[in-house]
Amino acid sequence: MRVREIPVNELCSLKGADWVDRNRRTYLDGNIAFVPVREDCPCTSTLPQRRPYQGRGYFMLGDVAVFHGRRPGEDEVRNLMEWKRPAGVLWVQSCKGTMRTPQTEVLAGTVQEVRHRECGITYWLDPASIMFSMGNRDEKERIRSLVHPGERIADMYAGIGYFTLPSALAGARVHAMEIRPLAFSYLERNIIGNDVAHLVTAELGDCRDCLLGTYDRIIMGHFGSIDRLTDALAHSGPGTVLHVHSAGALKDKIQAILEDAGVTAAIAIHKVKKLAPHTWHYVQDVTLE
Repeated sequence: MRVREIPVNELCSLKGADWVDRNRRTYLDGNIAFVPVREDCPCTSTLPQRRPYQGRGYFMLGDVAVFHGRRPGEDEVRNLMEWKRPAGVLWVQSCKGTMRTPQTEVLAGTVQEVRHRECGITYWLDPASIMFSMGNRDEKERIRSLVHPGERIADMYAGIGYFTLPSALAGARVHAMEIRPLAFSYLERNIIGNDVAHLVTAELGDCRDCLLGTYDRIIMGHFGSIDRLTDALAHSGPGTVLHVHSAGALKDKIQAILEDAGVTAAIAIHKVKKLAPHTWHYVQDVTLE
């Protein structure tokens, strides 16, 4: 790749420069930026073709690289650091409890609060302390596509706004409930940062105590949400849609709860992502009749 070597602190001065090849990415090495140059312009050096990344799978949250699954070895961490040059590398072992607190370990660099962009939405969070699943991206977009402007939505496990923000940006009025104070603080920040404060009412507390009135749609984004299905039904009516998340399909259990409550509904099942061998994250869309 044909480049010019520029001090990193001078990158901002290149805005509008006609010699920059904007179809390629700038490479940083310490305080030096290697800026791609158009074919018809002079360059100062040529970088060899970058080898493809062949290491362990990861995802980026802001400038932090995140591993899931088994604990990565030193060679895997070093390979990723040399390839991606993230600010830090984090291993998320699991998320536990009702508050979905992640069990994490910083393997390299520094892991601090990040600003993460996804599908036009900005999320502020601390990756070492707050759960964030990249595998839920399509489900967030699916919910956004289903929501109608003016709907009244309950997000019973709002977290930092995973489903609250897409729903509000689709024009719904969202009652967002979160029990964990740290997650709630980021929820409030993300609501303001995405300019949807006029559409979202955020409440810190147990969703069983926060539910109020009747909702058009109830999002139950927790694997233990079936235990709160009866509470959700008490705030539903004909036409209400409940999105019940689970590890493994629970259609039969949901049907039994509906029958005990004297409610009939249509149940559609959606696969979200694989959690473990033979175990999938499902969402059951329950439309009350």
